[in-house]
Amino acid sequence: MLKTIDTLGELRGKRVLVRADLNVPLDGTTITDDGRIRAALPTLTRLVEVGARVVVISHLGRPQGAPEEKYSLRPVVGRLGELLGQEVAFATDTVGDSASETVAQLQDGRVAVLENLRFDAGETSKDEAERLDFAKQLAALGDAFVSDGFGVVHRKQASVYELATLLPAAAGELVLGEVESLRKVTDQPERPFVVVLGGAKIADKLGVIDSLLGKADRILIGGGMAYTFQKAKGHEVGQSLLDESKIDTVREYMERAERDGVELVLPIDTVAAAEFSAEATPTVVGVGEIPADQEGMDIGPETAKLFGEKIADAATVFWNGPMGVFEFENFAKGTISVAETLSKAPGYTVVGGGDSAAAVRILGFDESLFSHISTGGGASLELIEGKDLPGITILEEDHA
Repeated sequence: MLKTIDTLGELRGKRVLVRADLNVPLDGTTITDDGRIRAALPTLTRLVEVGARVVVISHLGRPQGAPEEKYSLRPVVGRLGELLGQEVAFATDTVGDSASETVAQLQDGRVAVLENLRFDAGETSKDEAERLDFAKQLAALGDAFVSDGFGVVHRKQASVYELATLLPAAAGELVLGEVESLRKVTDQPERPFVVVLGGAKIADKLGVIDSLLGKADRILIGGGMAYTFQKAKGHEVGQSLLDESKIDTVREYMERAERDGVELVLPIDTVAAAEFSAEATPTVVGVGEIPADQEGMDIGPETAKLFGEKIADAATVFWNGPMGVFEFENFAKGTISVAETLSKAPGYTVVGGGDSAAAVRILGFDESLFSHISTGGGASLELIEGKDLPGITILEEDHA
């Protein structure tokens, strides 16, 4: 069991550091998807209502241990304030003078955001001592710690792991909800249990497939990763994404699926194009018929129909990864079809974060039509895979 905010006792007047995941996509300084900010609201609102002095810490993007203006959290602060209905203070550093002054001036029930954690090399350092040193500087700004950034709990980083060893720590509402929702998929899921996997990199999904071959009733493979499976079956894939080094592994998985009675469903047609661009002319071709000078950009209409049939009667569905280049309108139909089918499915439907969650929002779907939309792509995959997540393990009640 995870430690909850209730275990932290009376929090009125206490400085509570909240590790959120405010890593939102930006167009310049304009937030294009505020889903992660909204996901942080239940925990922040709860702490505000009990009179805590809330200090939000987060990363944004991938700065290399030094400040970069394009990765500043400043644009997030305004939107967070709008959603919370209060002015949110902003510290222009993470553990420096501005942070100390901002936290010192914070009143009960008020919120402050510190600048990007990854502007300090100690946050993501491979050196445990460096991470611990940075975590100690963060801990000096708080009386308690709430971990609520599910998108980073699979990382052993200073604000995720070491900080939880230095202060009374608990899981926030988002992390608790994520773990509960995803464990409904991993622990005795209702059947039929259908897994839909897509995305570009097959290497990211092999561990999940390996784990789910013993659990799922059907695994549907789309997106760029499908072409390695097609190649393993002897089909030509033209210029499509292909990981030659994984062909033998994929072939072994297909053999295991057949042996264990798991239905492994691959595309039967493809939308191909001569170039990777929004203006490229789409052409539907059968499996193995992608021209040598073209690449697969989406699952075809017959595959979309087939996948829909395989999902329709599922009691549990886990989906991670788009079916094609959904950012381009000509190649979004496969992803739209899968999302539509999931939105209408009567069973328990989980969208596994990352590009899948982004697609649901960008393509305009009502999020309430899905049982759960995860905020963490990599974290959700690793939890589904059965791995220990450092940021979760450290919050377990029996953790020494």
